[in-house]
Amino acid sequence: MDRIDAMQAFVAVADLKGFAPAARKLGLSPSAVTRLVAALEQRLGARLLQRTTRSVTLTDVGTRYLERARRILADIEEAEGAAEGERTRPSGRLVVSAPVGFGRRHVSPIVSVYLKRYGEVSAELRLSDRVVNLIEEGVDLAVRIGHLPDSSLVARHVGEMPRIVVASPGYLKARGEPKTPEAIASHDTILFGSTPEWRFVRDGREFRVTCTPRFTTNIADAAIQYAEADGGLTDVMAYQAADAIKAGRLKVVLAKFQRPPLPIQIVYPTSRLLSAKVRAFVDLVVETSEWHFGT
Repeated sequence: MDRIDAMQAFVAVADLKGFAPAARKLGLSPSAVTRLVAALEQRLGARLLQRTTRSVTLTDVGTRYLERARRILADIEEAEGAAEGERTRPSGRLVVSAPVGFGRRHVSPIVSVYLKRYGEVSAELRLSDRVVNLIEEGVDLAVRIGHLPDSSLVARHVGEMPRIVVASPGYLKARGEPKTPEAIASHDTILFGSTPEWRFVRDGREFRVTCTPRFTTNIADAAIQYAEADGGLTDVMAYQAADAIKAGRLKVVLAKFQRPPLPIQIVYPTSRLLSAKVRAFVDLVVETSEWHFGT
């Protein structure tokens, strides 16, 4: 027995003073309504209605139960209405996860626009370079760069991100520009990350070149700054060097050996009954963002 269905059947019978009119209101057969009310009485261990061939009246227990049942059903209706509102109108709290550098430069401005547009939403932007567990950590959606492992998450493709090798014009003038990835061995290199292997593509096949860095850092900004100071070649994501390239402080080298760009994706737990706040954020990214980074 579904207790809510049974409660609705009981209230309808009490209000309309009969099983037949209650059945018409609920779109059920009279026998189905009778079974629901009987099952409710059996569960409660008390008779709620007095039945005769001509009328249906409430017992004392039924009168008291009717008041509580009305209140419970009203609360359920209110809760369902609020949930429906959240699915159709952005509201509540939105938690967004993004990589530190990309989030600071590109996701944070989107959040600002989002909050101005949707006044009933509050937001939290969590910046971290680790892959967060959306369900366990209470995150509504995450912006991720790179190919995603198979999972139950829904992914929306919103851009591309190449990885590039850059150096300052001053360094290249002094040391010459490498024409092949193998030429990196004779250059000063700056390692951003944990592996000294830089990956390239030639004739459709990927290969790796091991560098011996003069400077190693886990912060992209530090690698970029040292490269700008004529420190050598560094391998970074395009967005990390975009400002320096635009300003002429860095130049892309070995462009014809670049790997295909990595996808930029927004991921969230499910597309079924997707909340309006999540849908609105994804739509805003698609509408306003130019996350297609080139060189």
